[in-house]
Amino acid sequence: MKPLLLKVSSGPAHSFSVRHDVLPDINNRWHCHPELELIYLKKGNGTQFIGDSIKQFKSGDMVLVGPNLPHYWRFDDLYFSAGENKGVEVFVVHFCENFWGEQFLQLPENKLLKVLLEKSKRGLQVTGAAKEKVAAQMAAMLSTDGAERIIMLLKALNAIATSSSSNYMASIGFKYDHNDSENDRLNNIYEYSMQNFRKKIYLDEIAEIAGVSSNSFCRYFKSKTRKTFSQFIIEIKVGHACKLLIEDKLNIKQLCYDSGFNNFSTFHKHFKLVTGKSPLMYQKEFIKNS
Repeated sequence: MKPLLLKVSSGPAHSFSVRHDVLPDINNRWHCHPELELIYLKKGNGTQFIGDSIKQFKSGDMVLVGPNLPHYWRFDDLYFSAGENKGVEVFVVHFCENFWGEQFLQLPENKLLKVLLEKSKRGLQVTGAAKEKVAAQMAAMLSTDGAERIIMLLKALNAIATSSSSNYMASIGFKYDHNDSENDRLNNIYEYSMQNFRKKIYLDEIAEIAGVSSNSFCRYFKSKTRKTFSQFIIEIKVGHACKLLIEDKLNIKQLCYDSGFNNFSTFHKHFKLVTGKSPLMYQKEFIKNS
């Protein structure tokens, strides 16, 4: 399956693009592009897919996505509801690996920058003080032209490169192919799963969405994502539970069922397998770190 291949426009006066989005449906599907993407999700919550990584994203998150690494930010349904006054604000920078010239990354001073771009091929979550520095540079780029704009991008990337607080997103073994005949298949699977994870999704049901036979679906899905469809659904459920724990509006029993689990022991087991923590410990650590 090939993610939707997008063409990123930088404009005739610029060597890279900077965007400020305030709608939840901009490129709201599984896609990839040869440019690196630096994204700061200033306002908005939802589910994030990067390679074979699935997790909840929240306001303030920042990620550097490497070239041709498939990704998808799906904002929660409430951002699309009529009458809801839920704002979205996203800053995005797209740039080619060699937009500054073929020899630039070979300079000895740029060793850390070169390492960063290599690491980005698995996607990097940017946190800590580096995130605050980069967010300021991204906002400033929107109203800046000329060499100063390039300098700001270099400062942003240097802040990430010299920071020790970034984490990989996709697994080291994640691979994907480029088959033009399957452009929308995985996107359809993801979208249907996000809409229906609270109920049991039968094999013939999801196979029909994918447009393949029931016998071949499991093999197909694992070959593209490096996980079984059951594992994929469990990660979506656990991600939703993490969101509810952070919001702290439901008790543990209520959020267990709202996340699509049938009993608490199953919920507790899978939550700990995915996150490495019990639900209560996850919630306590989030409150402490906040």
